[in-house]
Amino acid sequence: MSLKGFTQYKKEDADKYNKFRWWMGITIGDILDKVADLYPHKEALVDVNNRLTYYELRDKVERLAIGLLKLGIKKGDCVLLQLPNWAEFVYSFFALQKIGAVIVLLVPQHAYIEINQFCSLTEATAWILPAKYRKIDYLPIISDILKVNPALKNVILTKAQENTSFTKLEQLIEDADLNKESILNISELRPNPTDVALILPTGGTTGLPKAAPRTHNSYICNLEYYSRALEQNNKDICLVVGPVGHNAPLLNGIMGSVFNFGKIVLLDSTRSEDICRLVQEERVTYLPLVPTLANRLVNFEHLGDYDMSSLVKMSVGGAHSPVELVRSVKDKIGCIIVNSFGMVEGPCARTRLDDDFEVICNTVGRPTCPYDEFKIIDEDENEMPLNTEGELVAKGPGVFTGYYKSDNKNVFTKDGFLKTGDLAKIDNDGNIQITGRIKDIIIRGGENISAIQIEELIRAYPKVVDVAVIGMPDRELGEKVCAYVQPVSGETINFEDITSFLVSQGASKLLIPERFEFIDSIPLTKVGKPDKKALREDIKKRAE
Repeated sequence: MSLKGFTQYKKEDADKYNKFRWWMGITIGDILDKVADLYPHKEALVDVNNRLTYYELRDKVERLAIGLLKLGIKKGDCVLLQLPNWAEFVYSFFALQKIGAVIVLLVPQHAYIEINQFCSLTEATAWILPAKYRKIDYLPIISDILKVNPALKNVILTKAQENTSFTKLEQLIEDADLNKESILNISELRPNPTDVALILPTGGTTGLPKAAPRTHNSYICNLEYYSRALEQNNKDICLVVGPVGHNAPLLNGIMGSVFNFGKIVLLDSTRSEDICRLVQEERVTYLPLVPTLANRLVNFEHLGDYDMSSLVKMSVGGAHSPVELVRSVKDKIGCIIVNSFGMVEGPCARTRLDDDFEVICNTVGRPTCPYDEFKIIDEDENEMPLNTEGELVAKGPGVFTGYYKSDNKNVFTKDGFLKTGDLAKIDNDGNIQITGRIKDIIIRGGENISAIQIEELIRAYPKVVDVAVIGMPDRELGEKVCAYVQPVSGETINFEDITSFLVSQGASKLLIPERFEFIDSIPLTKVGKPDKKALREDIKKRAE
């Protein structure tokens, strides 16, 4: 079933990827069935409330799939999935895949602006989320979203109060009649591997975040080679700490574990003591983290109180990993660290377990899929020699075909390569060194944040003439968000004024800058654009 607004792969490309089996020709639901058939009694999933074998996990998934079908969710429907690191995320993810629905992935921190953007864009018919999560009460947001999205027919809550008027996810599982007929109904809805499996939000460079649709074929291509490069196997026990609504924890942790018949441990906390405790208790072998959390872990004062000897490998990605971090992981924990690069659009690279220290410290390794092409180009799209800086571009069976319902005119080169927006070099051994960014993205603790989106929100404040948003260096998070604001002449604005306005507009915490600088005018380049290079230098001096 072709999703309206999705750009299909060119026939010659698809034929090649199928002919040489670069695409496996299976679905995400097939992957769970395979491991449940092979290892039904193997422990599959652990969280604070659950400990399930693969047989038990599939049982939950199929019961939920039956419940979702009874609600009227159909094959090809888009469904918002916004859950924390709970077992219910895994049930929902695979249940939706089994019935051929398209998952629109969100993180719990997303608020009205992001949710409404993706709900309206995809015309989602259902939304799975908690009633409350930490300090977030979703009920007022749900009410506001329903008012402006008539296609949204079903709101499914987990961990909800008994008196809720919305459907309860736990009840769908409990009430399902799992029999031969219902299982047959599910199997008949199996999607085609060429269908879109999920839609991933990405940090937009021109306003709101864009939506990256991924087919079963292309996403499983990422999954296969990304996990092979790390040598994931059926003995691995993976602790998933990052938000599962992000592509990296989903691909690295949940999907990598299921694909390789391993075990998933979900942690809904980023505290170092909780990470250490679970590594010790569950004998975790693999830990994917963003550099911020890895840095906190190696500097945790009670690290030596825990038995971390089971940990064989740690992967870091989403932001730059300093040399000191790589060295500390090796010296203090004793496991191998893998430096990784990945985009929701598909290009993936990582160092290998046997790479030397210099390669791990200074590069993000080689492309994980040997059939994806990477190259460096100049501003005129000419390919550059090795060891020369330019924009990194990629094409292949693991790379997507364009943003959903979007003008993709400037996304690809004339010969069909995705422009990553990253400045990079490729060395003689094929290792990629990321040297900078062309795209206007701030990476805060591994979270991609669109500077332009924040600028548009702040410009809507009546007392603002102009604004320029940049990333300012931060020792722990890598970058934080700083907004340079030019007030209307004669007006005075303070931090509380703007933050209150942004919250009133439905902005999530991710979209609220940590620092504001109020200046008389925004410096401009020769072509009249905000001089963000000058502002980055200025904030360094101010921070000092």
